[in-house]
Amino acid sequence: MSQFSEKTIENNIKRYLASIGAWHIKTHGNLFSKAGVPDILACINGRFVGIEVKKPGGKVSELQKANIRLIEKAGGVAFVSFSVEETKHYLTKFNLI
Repeated sequence: MSQFSEKTIENNIKRYLASIGAWHIKTHGNLFSKAGVPDILACINGRFVGIEVKKPGGKVSELQKANIRLIEKAGGVAFVSFSVEETKHYLTKFNLI
């Protein structure tokens, strides 16, 4: 099991997204933002992508799961990722890289 913090995993994913030329932004939950939005929002090859980052063993809330389903229903791609490798797997699975 990885000893990386969620922040470290998130930073590694953001570096990877930058390396492939993906537009991305880290969302920050606060009083003025919508709750349950994935940690990273990206546009990769014209597709909207939401990535909920968790450290190994981390739990996804019901609200986060609901937002992932809503993004998928709207035609975007959304998933939970525990590592850069898992992010690459999903981006490959969805034919984005």
